[in-house]
Amino acid sequence: MPEWPEMEHVRRLLMERIGGRRIIGVEIARPQAVNADPDAFERGTVGAVVWYVERRGKHLLFHLDNGKRLLLHLAAGGSLFVGADDEKPERPAQITIRFSEGNLYFLGLRFGYLHLLSVREANERLQELGPDPMDRRLDAKAFAARFAGKRGMLKPALTDQTAVAGIGNCYADEMLHKAGIRPDVPVPLVDAEGWRRLHGAMRSVLEEAAANGGCMGTPLYRGDTQTGRAAALLQVYDREGEPCPKCGGVIVKTELSGRKTFFCPACQTGA
Repeated sequence: MPEWPEMEHVRRLLMERIGGRRIIGVEIARPQAVNADPDAFERGTVGAVVWYVERRGKHLLFHLDNGKRLLLHLAAGGSLFVGADDEKPERPAQITIRFSEGNLYFLGLRFGYLHLLSVREANERLQELGPDPMDRRLDAKAFAARFAGKRGMLKPALTDQTAVAGIGNCYADEMLHKAGIRPDVPVPLVDAEGWRRLHGAMRSVLEEAAANGGCMGTPLYRGDTQTGRAAALLQVYDREGEPCPKCGGVIVKTELSGRKTFFCPACQTGA
């Protein structure tokens, strides 16, 4: 599932390609992916200009100049493509938004959605999300405070979107590895120094991954060679049995709260 780096990377590219463009048509092949009757959805979008694309955690929020918002959650298997009909991947598009130059295709939205909302409705839908990892107000002390009172293991706590928004399974493993902290350590055992290291690891890992196109391998447009490059930078995620790049130990795979988890027992030794 796309996380902070993937959605931030996509947001930046979308701003370059559809920012300021007027929607001239909408096609909905999967009505379950929207929250309104297709005709009503079309009336609420066609003719509007996409003047800004915002990211909230793992969501994208398209700001339309008619006062409406389009809230996108790709979920597992979802992807986007910008281009012409003869350029898009062979996968069927569940939703197509047409512009005078190129279109935006929403692919694989079996579990994801694109909802048409008012500003108030959008804010209500997203109000339970925690702060953004890059929020300037979220320093190491404020970051640690987001997990105060939690009693479970650290990795599941990090992926709780109400604590900090945008961190998922993959990058939680990468952050913990960079910080030298085990994923299964109880949250109360992490001291101030551990939170400081983890806070720094969070920002550096997420920013580096976003700058390298995230780990999603699906190009956003024809000729896109940047999307997915961050997969080569992963240190532990999906690298079971490989040597740890930091210490040479063997990376192991386990399961925490039903999610596969990768870490190095040799250099991730505690809190």
